[in-house]
Amino acid sequence: MKSEFEGAKVLITGGLGFIGSNLARRLAGLGADLTLVDSLIPDYGGNLFNIEGLRDRVHVNVSDVRDTYSMQHLVRGKDYLFNLAGQTSHLDSMINPGPDLEINCRAQLSILEACRACNPEIKIIFASTRQIYGRPAFLPVTEIHPLNPVDVNGINKMAAEKYHLLYSDLYGIHATALRLTNTIGPRMRIKDARQTFAGLWVRQLLERKPIEVWGGKQLRDFTDVEDAVDAFLIVATSAAAKGQVYNLGGTEVIELADLAKRMVEINGGGEYSVCDFPADRRLIDIGDYYADFSKIRTDLGWAPKKSLRETIESTLNYYREFIAYYV
Repeated sequence: MKSEFEGAKVLITGGLGFIGSNLARRLAGLGADLTLVDSLIPDYGGNLFNIEGLRDRVHVNVSDVRDTYSMQHLVRGKDYLFNLAGQTSHLDSMINPGPDLEINCRAQLSILEACRACNPEIKIIFASTRQIYGRPAFLPVTEIHPLNPVDVNGINKMAAEKYHLLYSDLYGIHATALRLTNTIGPRMRIKDARQTFAGLWVRQLLERKPIEVWGGKQLRDFTDVEDAVDAFLIVATSAAAKGQVYNLGGTEVIELADLAKRMVEINGGGEYSVCDFPADRRLIDIGDYYADFSKIRTDLGWAPKKSLRETIESTLNYYREFIAYYV
């Protein structure tokens, strides 16, 4: 794969965030010329420490994807755009829907317009989400499952994905959407549950605080961040991926209470308790979810490599060393 990215000009929106920074590290090792765009708004996932040791190998542009003129400048001359910028909190999208609409929907259309006007040859890989499916009608969830989001965040992400596919279909822009499930690993936000509840659980474990598991019976699958990075790179270099959507998933399906139990065990200590959902969270909970990722496995050869245990171990080990930079 090195030949594909050696010297390639790559733009990553949300590049100081969780997945974006892990992707940047991989691409730097493959010889890419990297520009990372991030707003560094405190409530989102950007963190300069995520590129510690990498700063002299990347260009960082502290900018907001809502800034149309900046994006027109930034997309010029780029070979790839990994479009990862977004507001990820489902609850925040219900409490304050305006910013979610601006970032996850309107700004995405502006980015695509900038590409159409300034660089129609660019390849775009969009980070979509399993949240657009809503409450599953069947399991495992395939890409043909109906889209019926249960919150504002899901509706805006669904619209953004549709914009990418529309621009691919109408204007020939190479765009692909990856529907991510619960992605976890080093550099994820652990300050709170805005990005993933698993991040908050990691913090609580390491600070010797009890984990609260809401409901506990919900089934989930999880994707290691390195496996997710593999998928982004495979999709970016595949002509067959143009205009397609692909589910990602994990190697294991597990109840959330059992996940908490396993994290405590791997950590070598800790406590968890199962409790009722807060009313505001219950309204937007999707129940059980796990993905069928056979389409990307069949079409492009991607499959998750990391076991859930390996992912939990690597994540806990990372934050034992660097937790001070994330809380």
